[in-house]
Amino acid sequence: MTFTLGIDAGGSHCRARLVDGSGREIGAGQAGAANAGIGIDALRGVLSDVIGQATAGLSPPERAQVRVGMGIAGIRRPGIRAALEATDFGVASVALASDAQVAHLGAHGGGDGAILILGTGSAALLRIDGQEVALGGYGFPVSDEGSGAALGLSAVRHALRALDGRTRRTPLADAVAARFGHDVLQAVAWMATASPRDYGALAPIVMDHADADDPIARSIVEDAAGHVERFVETIVARGVARCTLVGGLAPRLQPWLRVRTAAHLCPPLGDPLDGAVRLARDTALNHNQR
Repeated sequence: MTFTLGIDAGGSHCRARLVDGSGREIGAGQAGAANAGIGIDALRGVLSDVIGQATAGLSPPERAQVRVGMGIAGIRRPGIRAALEATDFGVASVALASDAQVAHLGAHGGGDGAILILGTGSAALLRIDGQEVALGGYGFPVSDEGSGAALGLSAVRHALRALDGRTRRTPLADAVAARFGHDVLQAVAWMATASPRDYGALAPIVMDHADADDPIARSIVEDAAGHVERFVETIVARGVARCTLVGGLAPRLQPWLRVRTAAHLCPPLGDPLDGAVRLARDTALNHNQR
């Protein structure tokens, strides 16, 4: 029996899916953030955890035959790929890619097209005539436009300005300020250690208040939608036929896009875990053909 394990490791969560030779899911795993920003030791720990969860039903000899495909957010950071390649995860093989690459493989089945990831962060990956082109994704706060972290950052800015009287108080400001006891000093202390994931956790609050017609929340979401539209316009200008939004924030932001932008979008063929499984299988196939 052949077993293949796909892992999607991002800024907010890490998920794993184990499938058998027929593609049937037989195991799964889930944990918290698993991007390169948490440090290599912590990253190894999370990856080992989800591998253990997903393969819990296998015997030791069966686990030793598992082929793994990993999509890791931030894998392009210096030293991350080499450190993971040197790690023994107790499986037959490990194929590495970025989280964007496995999301693309899942969304377009290995073919040409583009994805725009809208999660804790944001980035676009295009495949044109088999060649990859990346847009954005340089990291929060200088990049990640239209992302959950960007929405959360804007919400905290609004809440702080409202607390000291520089802007009007709206339900959004009250909801965010309440998380800090309506105390500016508590908010400043939180910001000293807050991660993109922490800011991203505020994104649902922003979206909920925008849907409820809070004027500041609406302006924040409209600005995010504008960034998404510029991404899509750039993708279309490159001549890409298939463009797909992926990531946890995508379903909530898509209704805020203009009709002409939404007309360029198509649904994904599969999810990032499908892409990670495909990565493992394709890598193993290419190795066997050498």
